[in-house]
Amino acid sequence: MPEPSIRVARPADEGELALLDRETWSVLHAVTPPPQPPYDSFFSERSGPRDHLVAEHAGRVVGYVRLGFPTELPSNAHVQQIRGLAVAEAARGAGVGRALVRAAVREARERGARRITLRVLGHNSAARALYASEGFVVEGVQPEEFCLDGTYVDDVLMGRSLR
Repeated sequence: MPEPSIRVARPADEGELALLDRETWSVLHAVTPPPQPPYDSFFSERSGPRDHLVAEHAGRVVGYVRLGFPTELPSNAHVQQIRGLAVAEAARGAGVGRALVRAAVREARERGARRITLRVLGHNSAARALYASEGFVVEGVQPEEFCLDGTYVDDVLMGRSLR
């Protein structure tokens, strides 16, 4: 698969993004229960289309990354946070996740951020390796922060400077 094109999400993407989100749900990265009907809207007041970058290949949405602020505090407004990332099963291993992470870093810089952070579950070694290869470092660990499917899992905070 050639490198996907990355663009800002549009309101019309909501259905495809919601479906991708449901299809990629896993205890490997999700701390919420699996989605069940009736499904919530993908976009929300806190996280609308402009907060999502979409990866497309052959006219289809194959992934997204969600950017936002770690908190609503003005003193924290210089930090952007990756608040979600999903890649369609058929597109995994083709560089889509890496393209989305790089696009998120570029977008955070364009928004004037000095830092970008994320949270990743300790057992998600593939995601942690991807983030580390893109310059993110572990900045903190909350041991056994979540109990998922009967297993206690660490919450790992990673970040990097954008300067």
